[in-house]
Amino acid sequence: MTDLCCLFLLMDIFDALGVGSTIGAGVYILVGAVAREHSGPALTMCFLIAGIAAALSAFCYAELASRCPSAGSAYHYSYICVGEGVAWLVGWALILEYTIGGSAVARGISPNLALLFGGENSLPTFLARQHFPGLDVMVDPCAAVLVLIVTGFLCLGIKESALAQGIVTAVNVFAMLFVIIAGGYLGFKTGWTGYEVPTGYFPFGVDGMLAGSATVFFSYIGFDTVASTAEEVKNPKRDLPLGIALSLSICCCLYMLVSIVIVGLVPYYAMDPDTPISSAFASNGMQWAAYIITVGAVTALISTLMGSILPQPRILMAMARDGLLPSFFLDVNKHTQVPVNSTLATGIVASILAFFMDVSQLAGMVSVGTLLAFTMVAVSVLILRYVPPDEVPLPLSLQESIDSYMLRHNSEAQMINGENPAKSPGDPCLPLLGEKNVAADCTVVEKLEALSSCTLDEENRRKIAGWTIMLICVGAFILTFSASNLWFSSLIRFTLCGAGGLLLLSGLVILTCIDQDDERHNFGHAGDTADQEFIIILLLFEIVRVATWVRVSVWLMIGVLIYTFYGRRHSSLLNAIYVPKAHVDEIYRSSGAML
Repeated sequence: MTDLCCLFLLMDIFDALGVGSTIGAGVYILVGAVAREHSGPALTMCFLIAGIAAALSAFCYAELASRCPSAGSAYHYSYICVGEGVAWLVGWALILEYTIGGSAVARGISPNLALLFGGENSLPTFLARQHFPGLDVMVDPCAAVLVLIVTGFLCLGIKESALAQGIVTAVNVFAMLFVIIAGGYLGFKTGWTGYEVPTGYFPFGVDGMLAGSATVFFSYIGFDTVASTAEEVKNPKRDLPLGIALSLSICCCLYMLVSIVIVGLVPYYAMDPDTPISSAFASNGMQWAAYIITVGAVTALISTLMGSILPQPRILMAMARDGLLPSFFLDVNKHTQVPVNSTLATGIVASILAFFMDVSQLAGMVSVGTLLAFTMVAVSVLILRYVPPDEVPLPLSLQESIDSYMLRHNSEAQMINGENPAKSPGDPCLPLLGEKNVAADCTVVEKLEALSSCTLDEENRRKIAGWTIMLICVGAFILTFSASNLWFSSLIRFTLCGAGGLLLLSGLVILTCIDQDDERHNFGHAGDTADQEFIIILLLFEIVRVATWVRVSVWLMIGVLIYTFYGRRHSSLLNAIYVPKAHVDEIYRSSGAML
């Protein structure tokens, strides 16, 4: 009974974190613009397609989070599966994503708060936005103060911050339920006039619906916050997948129900792109509902702000643990298990940006960080299933344990080779280094030949699997890039789509015929990852523009310089001892260390 209560408590915490981080003000704002410009009455289908894509990505996060329960999320997975250099770029992109995302969310709170207090300029002077004409800067003290308050809550601990986020999430969900119930009542009363349009259910065609799915996809971003708290979970194998799955399921259901109601109340071409939900109720004689909806938008922004700041300190801590950032970010409070220095540094930087900068022009860069993170998570799952690392780097502090274990292991190997006089010649021999196919009554030469043939076969399998994974990645990139760029001529576009699709399909067929690695974890099943990678890249290429890629390239070049002149010189891999992965757990157990 106690374990069951703990499970429900942890599920409540994860639901608060996941739902609170995912349900943002986007659902209160995006529905109008997407319905008017892309989907029409098919807005519900946009949320469904985006939800499926997010679910496929969530499956990858759930598998990796349960297998590799460590802070750092996508950075940590890339570090294990791909390498330090690529992991640094992923972590560097995530820093940009969370910082700009949190600052942009904070600057959106003060206008909504002002509406609750009577108007645009109703906030107190010390909190209201002020414009400095000489510098052409619009400062937002309210946004900066809110970021600092949220940072203080996050420093209290994961349970305390989840409790605070649970409160604002409950208010947000209540506002959405009000929209669903009251809107459903109005819809049946008025006859769902929004669906009675002459243009049909798909006025912009399937392409418009896909473009709408790409836009509303970012309403689902936030479930990776659960994965970033993996080190603070007692049973990550059970609790992390449950938390991610439940959070995403709740959000998808709420989004679809809200979209069904709103597009039914008002024809899509008559929607207000700025306040679609409030205007839909006002047009049906319920002006007072705007206050409830505004409260929901404010609480959604606050919960999203908490979800934006929560993961970044843990990514900074993971990068500092690997020596890529200064040890200042490694400090963890013994009582709260929170990386305090990283949290404070994240909060201060985000509050400064929220105070001084108009981050709307940089908001598109958030999508590129998401693109890199989600894609690398999908690739990491394939690598762990088919070509996991042969060797694992261990810290130099375990040198004594490694030497002791290898000495003991060599002694056992000598006994296996017939040097144990207490063993009768007819008894079968224990397997050598875990190889159960090596017979004990074979000669030493036959054993070596058997081991060589097995190793050669395994090496061939790994080589083929590695090249096939690269083939899938290249094919998915070519296919999605050419399919999402309509400015290509028809001949070039269809040629590239055909080539990319052929590479992708060939890679999937080859990978299906290859056995997965024997030491892989039994969680999950093959096949979903490549599809998830294709769908995520397709949706994100729909909205990432050239100017955004230029800004991100500059940011990544700065990251490359930092890694070259600091990260590589202080990397923990410089003094690491590489040990075969089969012996890692035993070495840690013998040393008394914890993974």
